Amino acid sequence: MHSFIELSKIFEEKFNTRHFPLHTATLYNPAQYILQLGGKRIRPVSVLMGNELFDEIHEDAYHAAIGIELFHNFSLIHDDIMDKAPVRRGMATVHAKYGEPTALLAGDVMLVMAYEYLNKMKIGHLQKVLQLFNNTAKAVCEGQQLDMDFENIETVTLEQYVHMITLKTSVLLAASLQVGAILGGTGERNQHHIYEFGKDLGIAFQLQDDYLDAFGDPEKFGKQVGGDILANKKTFLMIRALEVADAKAQKELQHLMMSNPTDKVARVLDIFRQCNVDSWAKQLKEKYMATAMYHLEEVAVTEKRKLPLKELAYFLIERDK
Repeated sequence: MHSFIELSKIFEEKFNTRHFPLHTATLYNPAQYILQLGGKRIRPVSVLMGNELFDEIHEDAYHAAIGIELFHNFSLIHDDIMDKAPVRRGMATVHAKYGEPTALLAGDVMLVMAYEYLNKMKIGHLQKVLQLFNNTAKAVCEGQQLDMDFENIETVTLEQYVHMITLKTSVLLAASLQVGAILGGTGERNQHHIYEFGKDLGIAFQLQDDYLDAFGDPEKFGKQVGGDILANKKTFLMIRALEVADAKAQKELQHLMMSNPTDKVARVLDIFRQCNVDSWAKQLKEKYMATAMYHLEEVAVTEKRKLPLKELAYFLIERDK
């Protein structure tokens, strides 16, 4: 069994190459650019971990992992355009560096390349993996649309928000683990539990991400802290604050969202702290973490084989960046 860090190194050796042609450099260089910004490679390594949970790592797992990482980066390019995000992983986003038209095309070609890698898999697994991948890709698009829809809706409930981040963020982690489990040869029950583990872990991960967007250290986080506040995103932090704040604080929050003063982030964070949103967020994150661990316990393999996934879960949720 390998740890997440060990598998990350193995994956990076296979992934750290140019995935695009040298011709039409004005298209393919921007696509390669975002891959060179790094990242934690959580989703592709989860494919390998899901495989190794049940059996030795199959060669197809590397093809699937690369395909999923390309898909993930395609979604980041387009998300950054929609979110008007200037920074990704501490560097200029693709659209900020190369312009929106090129960024759109670079994302498109990266999605096509993701299918190129998936198509390298052996025929025995290909149909089931493709079906899971396609359903997941559609869900990610639905989640992104809901995220944008929420910007134009006055009130979003916590339930609606969790549904959105489940689609936008956590189903891809869940599917990555299940793809690995499929390649590991396990049955439907184990596939279900490893998927649910990934889904709940993904929700906790996104909750942590939203928390860090508001309360994180910009040097460690690698993003513009307060970006969600500046974009008037109805994150679980804002939803909670609007639910529990007194009338005066609610009115001020709504005013800040409409007026966008220069000290907007600082003033919103003050209200968040007054409402104890920071401590509430940590408790909610722990709730999803506990549910994730329940599903991992239900997977029918020895405890020793589960240890790398437990370590990964705590690495993700206890991170500060």
